[in-house]
Amino acid sequence: MLRVSYLASILLALLSFLYYHNLKPMPSLAAARAFNLAHVPTSYTPTAIFVGGTSGIGQGMAEAFARHTKGNASIILVGRNKAAAEAIIATFPKPTAPDVKHEFVECDITLMKNARRVAGELQARIPRINFLVLSPGVLTLDGRNETEEGIDRKLAVHYYGRWRFIRELLPSVEAAHAAGEDAKVMTVLAAGHGGAIDLDDLGLKKTFSLPNAARAAPTYNDIMVNDLAARYPGISFIHSYPGGVNTGLLKSSNSAALRYSRFLTPILSPFLYTVESAGEYQLHSLLKAGPGASRSNQRGEDIGLKTAYFGSEEAMKRLWKHTEEETAR
Repeated sequence: MLRVSYLASILLALLSFLYYHNLKPMPSLAAARAFNLAHVPTSYTPTAIFVGGTSGIGQGMAEAFARHTKGNASIILVGRNKAAAEAIIATFPKPTAPDVKHEFVECDITLMKNARRVAGELQARIPRINFLVLSPGVLTLDGRNETEEGIDRKLAVHYYGRWRFIRELLPSVEAAHAAGEDAKVMTVLAAGHGGAIDLDDLGLKKTFSLPNAARAAPTYNDIMVNDLAARYPGISFIHSYPGGVNTGLLKSSNSAALRYSRFLTPILSPFLYTVESAGEYQLHSLLKAGPGASRSNQRGEDIGLKTAYFGSEEAMKRLWKHTEEETAR
């Protein structure tokens, strides 16, 4: 009964939130598409990696990127569902440029050993990476659920695995920057929707709760892009908030209450972005981002780094050390 009540509260809050945000004027989808078409690289053949690109927002971004480059980009979808990836790749325009590949690489980013291995293998064979997008997600009402590596699964997917993947692939992103090409890293989660974090309990081993985890992951990502931008000048690091998107997360949830709630999608759909529109808006955010750290909203607009930011120099230092240790074991 408690979980049902909690779910009802979440849904009511979500409806109110989506309604409020939909009242705000937004760039038209046509304008976002036009911008994206005009700003994809044309002077070189880009390489883009979409971690979580086999469904949802990552899929939408990969499909939009393939359309706007007319298939003339090396695109790698990283995820767990090979069949879904192959179906997505089959829709990409056929490339005319030489040496272009569209491929799937399997990885369960829940485990850091997988993130280290797969990202390391990619870095070893791909000399330059222009766009690295991370959008894997999980939706559950479970409490703390640790992997064999001692990390909560939700935080592993929404932060730790992303951090490790980025860290391993940065040499190839740096090489793209050195060559005068685009060099951009984007994590799609909930920019500007975090909260205060306990620096003495990073990873929430002592104070875990669903609300605490929901606040911590966006804040960790906010801090991550700021820290990475300071360490790797010239590269773009973006944390974005995609808004409510009609993805398959409810259907794939391990929580029965959330799976049943997907039948409310027809009620919510007027307030939700489609995978296609979210992909265009988030690609818009990626393509227009300049060097350094930035945060963007569901329309791909810059929201700045000060409002609703809960980081600090001390937080950057301690979170980096903690994350390095947690993901290296």
